[in-house]
Amino acid sequence: MRNIENNINYKFKDKGLLKTALYHSSYINEAREKNLESNERLEFLGDSVLSLITSEYLFTHFKKLPEGELTKTRASVVCEKSLARFSRKIDLGGSLYLGKGEELTHGRDRDSVLADAFEALMAAVFLDGGIEEVKRVFLPFIIEAINDTLSGKVSKDYKTLLQEIVQKNKEETLKYVLVNEEGPDHSKKFTVEVHLNSNVIATGIGKSKKEAEQEAAKNALALMGEVDA
Repeated sequence: MRNIENNINYKFKDKGLLKTALYHSSYINEAREKNLESNERLEFLGDSVLSLITSEYLFTHFKKLPEGELTKTRASVVCEKSLARFSRKIDLGGSLYLGKGEELTHGRDRDSVLADAFEALMAAVFLDGGIEEVKRVFLPFIIEAINDTLSGKVSKDYKTLLQEIVQKNKEETLKYVLVNEEGPDHSKKFTVEVHLNSNVIATGIGKSKKEAEQEAAKNALALMGEVDA
């Protein structure tokens, strides 16, 4: 845990928050201690914290960007691939507590695991030190990702591309629906449908919900002739 504190230059007052952020659900399922909690609830909160500080920074510093461009830029920053990249910069994977199965299947370097843990870590800092500490610690990652996106160094993800096409018609609504989840914790498989209004236009399968959503968006774009199948 000390490595993570050093790597993000933040010392936790409540070390329990940091530990919870590092507990993957696979570890909790195998742990003998029954009072431990996985990082899933922190991940839920961290997702909102990340969206807030990213939105605020974009709104404040890019006053000439229209709403559509702000939305696309934020989506590229908060996507799984970006969060996993942030995690690798602070060696977050090396500090995670994983179950044996997750360990054997290289969970420490899986994008979905790293992205979720990064959001959980953000939430832990938020609860421990407040929003200003979150900004101090994490805004440098976000700013770098924003600049890379706007300069064209980072390609748009499939969900962003699909949203960009759909929002040209303001009457159209896009929604991702989880329709199936199966397998043990260390080898989950998620199936997601992408709905355009009330119609299912494509389905995707992945090792995480985010990965399945990306695959569904890619398949929808392929049907539209926007990307190769």
